[in-house]
Amino acid sequence: MKTRALLRKLANYYPQRLWESWDYGGFMAGKGKEEVKRIFLCLDLDEISFQEAKKYSPDIILTHHPFFFGPKRKILKEDPLKAKLNAEIEASSIAVYSYHTNFDASPYGMNEILARKLELKDAKPVESCPMMWGGKYEKEIELSTFVSFVMDRLNVSYASLIAARDKIQSVAIIGGGASREWCIAKEAGFDIYLSGDCPHHVRRDIILNGYTYLDLPHEVERAFMERMEETLKEIDPTLEVYLCDHEKEWKVFQKERR
Repeated sequence: MKTRALLRKLANYYPQRLWESWDYGGFMAGKGKEEVKRIFLCLDLDEISFQEAKKYSPDIILTHHPFFFGPKRKILKEDPLKAKLNAEIEASSIAVYSYHTNFDASPYGMNEILARKLELKDAKPVESCPMMWGGKYEKEIELSTFVSFVMDRLNVSYASLIAARDKIQSVAIIGGGASREWCIAKEAGFDIYLSGDCPHHVRRDIILNGYTYLDLPHEVERAFMERMEETLKEIDPTLEVYLCDHEKEWKVFQKERR
C-alpha cells in the first residue's frame, strides 16, 4: 500500500483536529518509504523497543506516546540518549509516526476500546469531556468485585482505590494520566472514575470531596496496539502488523498490617 494513502486513511480515524493544544504527534523521525507493508506498533519507542523493531524490519513504526514530546531541536540538544536513538532511526530509513491525544479522543480510539473491555452498557463520550467515555451496568456491583474485574479485563497487576461507596453502577474512564479530570466524572454523575498517574494533591481533593476513584497503571494504554491493529486491518487486510508489548509495570510491595 502507498504510505501516503495509509496515512490519509488513518487521519480519517484519528484526525489532527482532535489533538490537544499541548500535544505533539504525527511525523516524528526517519525517512518514509513510498510503499508500506510491514508495520510495527508500540506504546513507546525507545532503545528497547527499537531493537525489537529492527528484528522485524518494518516499513513504518506507529507509536502512541510521541517520540518527541516537545520541540525536537531542544530535546536533541538536551537528551543525548534520544539524540543517539534518533540518529539510528534516521540511518535505518524507517519512518516514525505518533498518534497520541488524537487517538485518545477518537470514537475509534483508546477510551472507546477500554469502555468496551469493561463491558459498559450505553458507553459513549461524556459531553463535557469528549476524551472521557462513560457507561453503566444493568445493576449495582460490589466495589471490590468491580476492581477485580477491571484488573482482569485490562490485564494489570495492581490498582489504587479511593473508596467513598461500597457499590457502583455507572463508570467513567480515561486511559493514561488524566486523574485530574475526576471532577468532570463526578459532576456528570458517575459513581466511579478510572484513570492513572494520580499525584498526592489530586488524591487529597478526591478524598475530601467524597468521591470514588480507581487509579490504574499507565500501561492500560497497551490497548493502543490492539485498536490500531484493528484499524490497519480494516484499511488493508494484507498489511503485516507486529505488536511490541515491552512495557513493564512497577513491582508493588505492600507492608502487611498488624
